[in-house]
Amino acid sequence: MVGDLSALTSTKKKKRKRAPASAVTVTQVSTTRRVKHRRVRYSPWTEPTYSDSTAGDYVDGEDPMVRRAAVEALGQYNGSVVVVNPATGRILTMVNQKLALGSGFQPCSTIKVAVALAALQEKLVERATKIRLYGSRSMAMTDALAHSNNYYFANLGKQLGYEKVNYYARLFGYGETAGLDIPGEKPGHFPSAPPKNGGVGMLTSFGEEISQTPLQLAAIMSALANGGTLYYLQYPRTQQEIDGFVPRVKRQLEIQDLIQEVKPGMQGAVEYGTARRARQEETIMGKTGTCSEGRTHLGWFGSFNDAGPNKLVVVVLLTGGRPSIGPMAAGVAGDVYRHLAEQNFFAANHNAMTPAALVSTQICCSR
Repeated sequence: MVGDLSALTSTKKKKRKRAPASAVTVTQVSTTRRVKHRRVRYSPWTEPTYSDSTAGDYVDGEDPMVRRAAVEALGQYNGSVVVVNPATGRILTMVNQKLALGSGFQPCSTIKVAVALAALQEKLVERATKIRLYGSRSMAMTDALAHSNNYYFANLGKQLGYEKVNYYARLFGYGETAGLDIPGEKPGHFPSAPPKNGGVGMLTSFGEEISQTPLQLAAIMSALANGGTLYYLQYPRTQQEIDGFVPRVKRQLEIQDLIQEVKPGMQGAVEYGTARRARQEETIMGKTGTCSEGRTHLGWFGSFNDAGPNKLVVVVLLTGGRPSIGPMAAGVAGDVYRHLAEQNFFAANHNAMTPAALVSTQICCSR
């Protein structure tokens, strides 16, 4: 049992022979040390929450200002930050390249953006259409995206059916590499049939059995930011490659009108929903995702700024224990935007865009 140190202290008085009229109080200090009994708490998570996420990264060719902002924002968290110029598909920084280029993780609720676009394209709903959830409660798309409502998107998935969900998911880049000749990049995975756990409803609300890479989410967010162009993401590593950079179009998505329907929900996520930690003066659009895969907790946030001439896509993936959640990932992304704004990165003349005349268009589904 841990005792009170004050109770363990004893005092004794001794008379000094040379001065019998005076007395000195001598305090004997106990040498007993406080013993701490630590409770052993069971944790279901095997992936560490904190790690040096920059270890092993090769940074030549990256934008140093963007790299610094991303590293500072991620801090000690175990995860990855990918920042892309959505007007060209150039990757400006990739923090934790091993994680970003790996086989991917369950997308959690970030899959809901693709599902919303598919449902709008199929005219199953409009943005203002309310879907009955349970009891007397109903919800329209804007609030369903902002609050990441699982019932809403499970219902959309059931109405769409697996075949249409599969078609649109692959159209948006799931199951294929997002980059152009980036060494080590994996294509992720999209299931060839509805998941055994929960069927298509779990697929469209939690991303069940899907493996999404940070690059795939960055490519989708780039298409939303630029009006529907799905670029091959490119990662120039030398000054020569940067000087000769030419954007490459994977395919043109017919979603320009639909983007305006999902933007209010993505802005709502930042203004009053699950991504409030990313909120700042600039308009940020985003979608969080939180779930667990095996014994790893996941926190996703895919986003882009929607003001000024220089847009950026910022994707954050956190892995680890309980703190690895979508709202925390949104906070990391918010710090990236904030750091760059403080350095006037979004000024009109920063990093002039590659002229549109240099764009090489390749209309196909795979390379």
